[in-house]
Amino acid sequence: MNREQLGRLLQHHGAMMVLGMLVVVGTLGFDSFATPDNAASIVVSSSFLAVVAIGMTFVIISGGIDLSVGSLFVLGGVLAAFGSQYGFAVALLLPLAVCGLVGLVQGLIIARTGLAPFIVTLAGLLGVRGMMLTISNEGATTYLVKNPAFAALGQGEILGLTYPVYLTIALALAAMVLLQRTGFGQNVYAIGGNEQAAALMGVPVARTKIYVYLMSGLLAGLAGALNAARLSSGVTILGIGMELDAIAAVVIGGTLLTGGAGGVTGTVAGVLLLGVIQSLINQVGNLTSSIQQVVSGAFLALVVVAQRLLSKAQR
Repeated sequence: MNREQLGRLLQHHGAMMVLGMLVVVGTLGFDSFATPDNAASIVVSSSFLAVVAIGMTFVIISGGIDLSVGSLFVLGGVLAAFGSQYGFAVALLLPLAVCGLVGLVQGLIIARTGLAPFIVTLAGLLGVRGMMLTISNEGATTYLVKNPAFAALGQGEILGLTYPVYLTIALALAAMVLLQRTGFGQNVYAIGGNEQAAALMGVPVARTKIYVYLMSGLLAGLAGALNAARLSSGVTILGIGMELDAIAAVVIGGTLLTGGAGGVTGTVAGVLLLGVIQSLINQVGNLTSSIQQVVSGAFLALVVVAQRLLSKAQR
């Protein structure tokens, strides 16, 4: 195996390798780590971030960024809890409609005006958070999920895993197929690799960007709705910093921040890696949860540096 092949292997599967090593370390170091209950806890708690990160994967591969997903996540939860008083369909469709509309508007602005995605989605982050605070009376009102069927969507279990886990797996598989086996997925890669060249080849750049941000908004809203179903309420303090966790998971999973390379498999591995790190910190017992932020930040910095070195090695 030459240096170029090794570089590709580490970039595409590095997160999975590190995840495997951490699982081995946790199994050998802590008796309560490799238990079915702890494994289920990691997977269940990671499923909501995974849904958001799947949408973020498409955005980053296309060369963009979406800072609004954390606010869309909490807005989706509040709208789902609010809509649950009108039935299952409203509880599920209301957050999808509103969050999808926000994603669509952001995509239209980015695609049609050429404004930087960072600026547009930062404005979305602030605007959506303000929308959520307006609906919840500045956070003073916490809407409860009043529809039993909708609550069961987040709390029901099969083989020890909640329904959102299985939905996340289905979404991840669908996203893999969409990204790797369809023309839309190839367009996303082409735009992230070189937008000008993609346009010259006839790739519908603007339309693809709009779809990408629409997808990101829909998935963030869906994740928020599922989390509200699990908690039986639309908690207003959630989602702060979630956009950074999603970006970290995507980049740790091997997707280049500059766009044009990456995949959903790596993203799922990155999400699980963050979950395992948090679990290991909890196993130690005398460390605060803020340590996880420090470890995740340091790990992300190392991954970005490694990506830079690997890309040079492949040239």
